[in-house]
Amino acid sequence: MKILIRALAKSPGHKWQVRLNKDAFTFRTEAEAREFAETLQARIQAPHRFPISQQRSAAG
Repeated sequence: MKILIRALAKSPGHKWQVRLNKDAFTFRTEAEAREFAETLQARIQAPHRFPISQQRSAAG
């Protein structure tokens, strides 16, 4: 997944936007946008475990 951070030049106060695929999130400052993007990236990269019931049904 690609996370993009960009300034919204046409917005009042020069807001910042973080885009993840088709979703966009707007922030008041660049620092807020970067903090959100870092947290999002960490959560995406974190190990994930499926509940045991789903593991059994997937094994078939």
